[in-house]
Amino acid sequence: MPRAPLTDTAALMARRARADGTAWFLHDAAMDEIEERLADVNRTFTAPAIVTGQPALWSDFRPGARIVPDAEVLDLAPAAHDLVIHAMALHWADDPVGQLIQCRRALRPDGLLMVATLGGDTLHELRAALGEAETRVVGGLSPRVAPMGEVRDMGALLQRAGLALPVADLTTLPVRYRDLPHLARDLRAMGETNALAARHRVPPPRALFSEAARLYREAFPDGDGIRATFQTIFLTGWAPSEDQPKPLRPGSAQARLADALGTTEYRGDDL
Repeated sequence: MPRAPLTDTAALMARRARADGTAWFLHDAAMDEIEERLADVNRTFTAPAIVTGQPALWSDFRPGARIVPDAEVLDLAPAAHDLVIHAMALHWADDPVGQLIQCRRALRPDGLLMVATLGGDTLHELRAALGEAETRVVGGLSPRVAPMGEVRDMGALLQRAGLALPVADLTTLPVRYRDLPHLARDLRAMGETNALAARHRVPPPRALFSEAARLYREAFPDGDGIRATFQTIFLTGWAPSEDQPKPLRPGSAQARLADALGTTEYRGDDL
């Protein structure tokens, strides 16, 4: 049986088209992090590609980069690139592993994949306030905030996609807003409002959001406003190559760690 889609693609595209560019701070922060990480690699990439839902924003990030929409089937030719950046879009993918596999296939041997995507702690305050308010006002729950992966799970996806030397880490950015409407305004400006396929299509009662705003301020105050958390997960992996370092086989070490540390080694049955 086919799996129900997570994302309403038409709705997501409409929301992105209405994004007005006044709240690109998450993309700006992701660009800064990726730039720093690329500088640490100390390699010149000559054939980059960037997968993104905001092509105008990322078009100048790497000179000569091919800009690719984050469609279900990515417009990437096999072994065509030495660098692929999947930029702030993987959290909307119905098949994130499939996206990573397609990126890996587009890499040349020893090519680099870098991913920036929103992580599971993003907007946890909003999720809690909306859930509690909806339970009180309408007696049930509906999907309003997209589910997002945890860093360990996302790191495991790199291995499933066949990438070598996988690394996953994250950054967390707390932001203070005056109130819930101002947070909602920024989410609209980002193109990141509810585009879940399972969302309710009937407009909710007005009382839902006033109750959510009250609960939000009570549970997550920040000075004279409210706190919103944005978490970005960064994934790095390499296309397999014979030139890459390989882990040693267990038992192949030529020296003991105890000797290097100047300590005494004990066996388990000696303790």
